[in-house]
Amino acid sequence: MKQFEEKTDSNGQKYLETELSGLIITRLPLLNKSTAFSLEERSNFELEGLYPPYISNLKEQRQRAYYNYKRFTNDLNKHIFLRVLQDRNEVLFYSLLSKHLEEFLPIIYTPTVAKAVESFSQIYRFPRGLVVSTENIDRIDKLLTNVSLPDVKLIVATDSEGILGIGDQGFGGMAICIGKLSIYTSAAGINPAYTLPVELDVGTNRKDLLDDPMYLGVRHKRLMGQEYDDFIDKFVTGLKKKFPNVLLQWEDFSKQKAFSVLNKYQDVIPSFNDDIQGTGSVVLAGLLAAMRKSQQELKEQVFLIHGAGAGGVGVAYQIIRGLVKAGLSQKEAKARMYLIDSRGLILDNRDGLEPYKLDLAKSASDISSWNYEGKNPSLLDTIENANVTVILGLSGQRSAFNKKIVRAVHKNTNYPIVFALSNPTSNTEALPKDIYKWTDGHAIVATGSPFDDVEYKGSKYTIGQGNNAYVFPGIGLGAILSGAKQVTDEMLTASAIALANYTSPQDLNTGSVYPTIRKLRNVSKHVAIAVIQAAVDSGVATVDLPDDISKYVEDNMWVPEYLPLRKK
Repeated sequence: MKQFEEKTDSNGQKYLETELSGLIITRLPLLNKSTAFSLEERSNFELEGLYPPYISNLKEQRQRAYYNYKRFTNDLNKHIFLRVLQDRNEVLFYSLLSKHLEEFLPIIYTPTVAKAVESFSQIYRFPRGLVVSTENIDRIDKLLTNVSLPDVKLIVATDSEGILGIGDQGFGGMAICIGKLSIYTSAAGINPAYTLPVELDVGTNRKDLLDDPMYLGVRHKRLMGQEYDDFIDKFVTGLKKKFPNVLLQWEDFSKQKAFSVLNKYQDVIPSFNDDIQGTGSVVLAGLLAAMRKSQQELKEQVFLIHGAGAGGVGVAYQIIRGLVKAGLSQKEAKARMYLIDSRGLILDNRDGLEPYKLDLAKSASDISSWNYEGKNPSLLDTIENANVTVILGLSGQRSAFNKKIVRAVHKNTNYPIVFALSNPTSNTEALPKDIYKWTDGHAIVATGSPFDDVEYKGSKYTIGQGNNAYVFPGIGLGAILSGAKQVTDEMLTASAIALANYTSPQDLNTGSVYPTIRKLRNVSKHVAIAVIQAAVDSGVATVDLPDDISKYVEDNMWVPEYLPLRKK
């Protein structure tokens, strides 16, 4: 049964219609207004006597919630408080989040969400989202009918094997889906009634989780091979049957699976992988902005990516697309790209090389003139021999970019670009204050997690955060509003260019290659407009769009406000 429907009356007034009443309404976060239910609503929906006599407004409720939030000093407890608020009153949660987005983003998302993922079974409180497991996958059609939301348009789904920089987290990965969708709503105005987090519980290889009596996931090792493929196929088949036009974001799949699943289903159902494609877009945007700051050209740079997981390889492909757009051939663009993993520079003659790395691997002839010791060139060897000017950290290896590494890049360019992008904060490849010190303030720096401003020799530097939240909300909004039947490479590149263009001269003057988080909603609108236009140009848009795309996007961005409640 549908909990409610949003309608518009003859006067143009939006309202929510439901046949529910009494205490159950107060337990449904999309309907609950708590102390803000009007006298008429209290009477019509059997709520009289259940609340104090004073009728609050949303602003007063927000002030009370923020007062209680500030009483917590531990970030995980702050995260739990906000999640409990979301599970009780969704409009109030998003109103509060929108008001304090810059302050709350590190709490509901990186880096604090990593702690929430790790302890999800211990802090679990409310059935938010859909859990598809090895125990119920054969009843996927029934599971999807249990979803009571009227019209699901966006799903974030994870199998939890490659969560942030902390790896396999089993059932705990649901927390990352909830967090991502919270940003879709707060940043891009996607109505929470249209969103559904999905945990694909295929097991875990973590013995500590399997042995933990409080662990809430299925208790067996991860599905592999054909069993895993069949599981994902049953999920997509059921999803396409129930919600044929839904946009599906694949989240935190590990390495080869991330590419295999994306490649198999991106033409079957509108879908993208944020770790691969969103990360690539936000990094390309930062590099394009950095070129404006240094007054150089992207096609002149030599790139080294430290970390060849799904994110690292996704970044490489998106930069290559940017280089091609800047005038290089595909071959010339790839020649400027070097990937390093735990075994050193990736070469095509390596035993057991994963297929997703092969296209970006270097050949022995490419490095025949290099001077290095050992079987594979190291990080430092590659920087020195290839004259690397840009290093991008996606390895999850703390302090991988030490003084010797950063100064080696600085020898190759006056403006070394150092993006230490690994999350959470404890995994960052280098601290911004050290990078500025080692380069005498010449570096262009970005990080994956938030850092405070850095003061060095009388100058203050703002640290731009290469956060996927700058692009994936706008990508999702643009794909939904254009009715895109596929998320194309052109749409993703358009998102990167739009973000780079939004970064202002004032941002660049402070040292940041990204806008401030407080502008995230405007950034998402700007990105969505570009994505819609790219969808049209790519021939994948299915919606008849108005001439004024900007107004169309603005009109379709949900605002957290209480709508009148009426009886069905």
